[in-house]
This record gives sequence, structure tokens and C-alpha cells, in this order.
Amino acid sequence: MGKTSDLTAVQKTIIDTLHKEGKTQKVIAKEAGCSQSSVSKHINRQAKGRKKCGRKKCTSSRDNRTLQRIVTTNPFKNVGEIHKEWTAAGVSTSRTTTRRLMKDMGFRCRIPCVKPLLNKKQRKKRLAWAKDKKDWTDAEWSKVMFSDESKFCISFGNQGPRVWRKSGEAQNPRCMRSSVKFPPSVMVWGAMSSAGVGPLCFLRSRVNAAVYQEVLEHFMLPAADQLYGDADFTFQQDLAPAHSAKTTSTWFKDHGIPVLDWPANSPDLNPIENLWGIVKRRMQYARPNNAEELKTTIRATWALITPEQCHRLIESMPRRITAVIEAKGAPTKY
Repeated sequence: MGKTSDLTAVQKTIIDTLHKEGKTQKVIAKEAGCSQSSVSKHINRQAKGRKKCGRKKCTSSRDNRTLQRIVTTNPFKNVGEIHKEWTAAGVSTSRTTTRRLMKDMGFRCRIPCVKPLLNKKQRKKRLAWAKDKKDWTDAEWSKVMFSDESKFCISFGNQGPRVWRKSGEAQNPRCMRSSVKFPPSVMVWGAMSSAGVGPLCFLRSRVNAAVYQEVLEHFMLPAADQLYGDADFTFQQDLAPAHSAKTTSTWFKDHGIPVLDWPANSPDLNPIENLWGIVKRRMQYARPNNAEELKTTIRATWALITPEQCHRLIESMPRRITAVIEAKGAPTKY
């Protein structure tokens, strides 16, 4: 039994039809399933020809289209900048109205997804790699040890500019930021397989071939013993200069460890990237005061990763490869 404004289109149609037939308001209210006062108000409103009450809109449909075009053209602008550009186009309204209209249009202020920039050659190689691996089974992927470095900061709050986008536009290229492959930072090296995670290595200096080979010797080999025992495995790494150096290739040959071929700029294909994300989300409320406390927090959080979580991530490899093929080598949501 709501107000007149709460009446549905069906109820209004029933009221209008029965009123024309000369039915009483009591009968109409019973048939329409609403209160008699709602029927009376609706009939009176129709008789007087009054439209819905309320303050007249201060912008026209054309003004709203201009606002939508401004936001769509440069979604990284903040509300103040958008409002300034909109008023410069001849619209007289407040900043609050600008924000409200943007919200009514479906725009929400979100942290943009970060995807690496890929040129045509890199996309072509990613697509070829995905097609070559599309028939790999879960058992084959379980024999791969995935590795990667990741940056950890004492503060996790600085995530850059936000973006105005609508629902379903998270992967729209105009709503995404491009990432830098090697930002200056202290990195943490880690490895995982379907059986779990290996020990972490905190890198104190810039990673060159010699430093990386020390990491392999003192952290990757123990991780292999822990995760695979005497079983054979294939090692995965990206194409960072230290990883693709001739001396590093020689190190792998000398140790009899096969290395999985890997396309450039493809973090979306590496499940350990998702693992780093899990660790950082769990650490988002941690407030370490110095580097040592940060390391302690990372180690503790890394130790909570279960083999089941790793197994689920490894099982996602066929879906990742399918997504790359469907995207024709472009970055995917993973």
C-alpha cells in the first residue's frame, strides 16, 4: 500500500481502465492491490493533468550528453576538472550536481587496472605461445615451477590516479593504466607449484645475472627439493635481462634444469602474480614501521599460503591460455 509514486505501470493501467468503467474507488483499490487514497490521488492527478512534482532539472539532455562525452574522452580527470570543463561549455550547475549526474550515468570512481603495454610483435608471440600450449593438461602444468619478483612497500596506500568508468569497463583500454616493467624498488623473489610455495628471497641490490644465479643456487634449488623431491620439473621465468643472460642459460644447462619458453610482458599468464596479490591484500592493514618489520610480515603472510590455493591457481592455466587466444594476444583480465 504505497504512495502514488510507488504505483507500478500495471496498477496505473488497472486504475485508469476501471475508472473509465465507472467502478468505485474502493473496488478499484481492491483490484489494483493498493490503498484507496493512492487510487484517489492518481485519478485526481490524471484529471488535473499534473505531472510528477519536483524541482525542474537544471540541465538538458544535450548538457548531459556533453558531460558524458567529457568523462568518456578523459576518464582520469577528477570531478573538479570535469566540472570546470563542463561549465566552460556553457552549463551552469554545481560541482555536487556534476558528481550526482555522473553517478546517475553509471560512472564510478575506481582504481584502474594495470596492464603492460604490448606491441604487435609481442601480441603475435603471445598468441603463438598460447596456441602451442592450449592442449597442455593439468598434470603437465603441475610439473612447472613458476617464479617471479614482486615489489613490497611499507605503505600500500599510494595506488596512483583513479578512473571514472561504468560497470563492465574494467578491461576497457581507455580505463587502464600502463605499467612499467622495472620500477626502482626493493624486490622479493618467490616460487610456487601446484604443491605449494618455496622459500622467499629478499633482494638487497639490483638484480643482474650474477645476483640472479645466486638466488637460483640458494633459493630455487631448495624450493625444487621441497616441492618436487627427485621428480623432474620445468622452471618458469620471465624475460628480464638477468634471466635471459647467456651465463644464466649456461647455469640451467649445467644443472640439467629445463626452462619453459615464455612470451614477453605476460604477467597475466603467470599464476604467481595472483599469489602476490593474495599476499598484498592480506597485508593491506599491516603497518610495519621499518624494512625488517615489513620482511617479517611478508614471511608470515607467505607461510599462510596453502597448497590448495596454489593448486587452484595452477588449474587456471588452461583458462588463461584460452583468454589470450580469444583476445588475439592482447592483455587479459588475469
